Amino acid sequence: MSALRLAYPTLSPDAYKGLIDCKNALNKSGLGKELVELVYLRVSQINGCAFCLDMHANSLRSSGVSNKKIDTLAGWQVSHHFDPKERAALAWTEAVVNIATSGTSDELFETLKTHFTDVQISDLTIAIGLMSAFNRIAIALRQ
Repeated sequence: MSALRLAYPTLSPDAYKGLIDCKNALNKSGLGKELVELVYLRVSQINGCAFCLDMHANSLRSSGVSNKKIDTLAGWQVSHHFDPKERAALAWTEAVVNIATSGTSDELFETLKTHFTDVQISDLTIAIGLMSAFNRIAIALRQ
């Protein structure tokens, strides 16, 4: 990858700080760090952000998540390494990231509600949007 195009954290410090503050708040949410990191990694896989893929895979590994689970994340639908709660979160993740083509069906939302509280669903959706924003910024400005 080419060199950083613009030093966006320095050029837009208040906006960047807002993104970091949001990330820090989500790390304290009731979702749990492992689930949030799995979601961040899946969003980054879909969006193709190499910087974020490396960062979130390393974070999961350092938290004790197995390599098998990390390595099979892109194929979570057919992997036995994910429980029903994680599957619901990952299905929601894919729907939100690909919202222009897939939408977020009522059926998918109802499945999500069987595993998460309203606060957790809100936090999960914000986490997906936040990581999508980080991915797009990092890809566009070459993190």
